[in-house]
Amino acid sequence: MVKLKIFILVIGAVFFMFGQLTPAIGQTTSSDVSKEAKEAWETFKAYLAHQKDEAVADGKMLLKKADTKIEELEGDAAKASGDAKVEYEKTIKKLKEMRAHAAKKLDELGNSSSDAWDATKDGFVEAYKDLYDAYKEAVSKFK
Repeated sequence: MVKLKIFILVIGAVFFMFGQLTPAIGQTTSSDVSKEAKEAWETFKAYLAHQKDEAVADGKMLLKKADTKIEELEGDAAKASGDAKVEYEKTIKKLKEMRAHAAKKLDELGNSSSDAWDATKDGFVEAYKDLYDAYKEAVSKFK
């Protein structure tokens, strides 16, 4: 039952964070989005070592959502020109680097021992939070 609640919270937070972020910007406040993001981090941090497989699966899902949003920015960049195009390309490069870092942290989480669980879990949470914040900043910049 607890696993189901955690899973539902994570899915809900992911929907808010990446699933509907771009259209929802005008409909929700930045504090609403930030609150949802914080809840997602806290939910992920609540995973226990024996829930490693679930945590890694959820982390992979978060990274897939991030990939989708980065691809959308690439589509926007293809339509841009001049300085805007250059700015898109720099931002996308940064997001891809941050995504790769988050993936590395997720791999470390998947390979971690129960003794290192909390530290590696926190490492992924921080890397993903940084990626999310950078994406949110990019969306507001190109809006």
